[in-house]
Amino acid sequence: MGKKKARRWFVSGTVQGVGFRYFVAGQAHALGLSGWVRNLDDGRVEVYAVGPEPVLNDLAGALHTGPRMAHVRGVVQHDAPVEALSGFTTR
Repeated sequence: MGKKKARRWFVSGTVQGVGFRYFVAGQAHALGLSGWVRNLDDGRVEVYAVGPEPVLNDLAGALHTGPRMAHVRGVVQHDAPVEALSGFTTR
């Protein structure tokens, strides 16, 4: 399925209190990615995921849309070191 890579995203907009973390966790589970998602104090959501690059690209696309009640204004993506994680958690 390809070499595992890791990415970290910072999503801004109306992304807290609208089910964004649970949306991301559902997408990541469906795609078979490991990692985590959490709210940040500044109103953004941080996402860290590990998996094959094409699958990470699929998750990135979902982050630009989010759940129905969200309004995504920006997504900043960074390459990240690969961590050995199992499953995808909401923090």
